[in-house]
Amino acid sequence: MDYNVQMKNRVKRIEGQVRGIIRMMEENKDCKEVITQLSAARTAIDRTIGVIVSSNLVNCVQETNEQGGKNTEELIQEAVNLLVKSR
Repeated sequence: MDYNVQMKNRVKRIEGQVRGIIRMMEENKDCKEVITQLSAARTAIDRTIGVIVSSNLVNCVQETNEQGGKNTEELIQEAVNLLVKSR
């Protein structure tokens, strides 16, 4: 699968968030502030997973149609399973 610039940028932003969280911890910032930032990072990760799974599903369906492999229903079920696992 190709990971486009948008996907990579999402992960880079998450990386920046995590570095900021570590800095906050090192500076002994308030617990509420740290938890808020951790929650934001988790949300960003969840959204990135959704983008990657949906893009992967589109690619898989296109490739399958071209090659005559698994049916679309199986591919959709695999994508749903990936999303469920990520939670």
